[in-house]
Amino acid sequence: MTNTILIIEDDKSLAGGLKRALASKQCSVETCPGLHTAKEKLRHNSYALILLDINLPDGNGFDFLIEIKEKYDTPVIMLTANDLESDIVSALEQGADDYITKPFSLAILRARVQAQLRRGQANAHPALAHTSDRYAIDGYRFDFDKMEFSRDGILIELSKTEQKLLHILVRNAGITLSREHLINFVWTDGTQYVDENALSVAIKRLRDKLAAQDYIRTVYGIGYVWKEK
Repeated sequence: MTNTILIIEDDKSLAGGLKRALASKQCSVETCPGLHTAKEKLRHNSYALILLDINLPDGNGFDFLIEIKEKYDTPVIMLTANDLESDIVSALEQGADDYITKPFSLAILRARVQAQLRRGQANAHPALAHTSDRYAIDGYRFDFDKMEFSRDGILIELSKTEQKLLHILVRNAGITLSREHLINFVWTDGTQYVDENALSVAIKRLRDKLAAQDYIRTVYGIGYVWKEK
């Protein structure tokens, strides 16, 4: 199975070096110098992973990260010379799957890229990675393979919507997920307009059933996060 990586980087020399470093029999690599070209590519192709520079000649990578996460289910690694903690936190809160500052070791980059590709394959084919769909968090036990959920040994019944919502929250524990991203993930059929109030109601029901008020936190103005103690 061949994965395709998209590198969005305006430094031609760096983009070429990354392409050579990451290309293999199992992985093809495409590059583009800016957001306009990247948007066209994403309209017509699917990618296993995106490497996204923040400072681009025709736009801001942070803004494009939000667009990617709202429209596509594609992991994103941010590449930037900005090593400020606030920038890293902002990227992760907006849905980035990883963040690498320049200059960086190619060996570390390869390792992080492979980690994201493995995670993507596990999510697409849960049977390949059963442990990735089982979580033990304090007194909670969540088994998304068997669809069994419990707190302190007591089984809890969750609706399909609540299961999907819980899954994306615990899978991204510690990362704030926007309301738009959650709505697009949970209500994927696109058959009807989903009012934002539906998400608020689903969150409340999930909190109440799990007694997880200390875990499912509201990040005002942004969305929600599963925050472990």
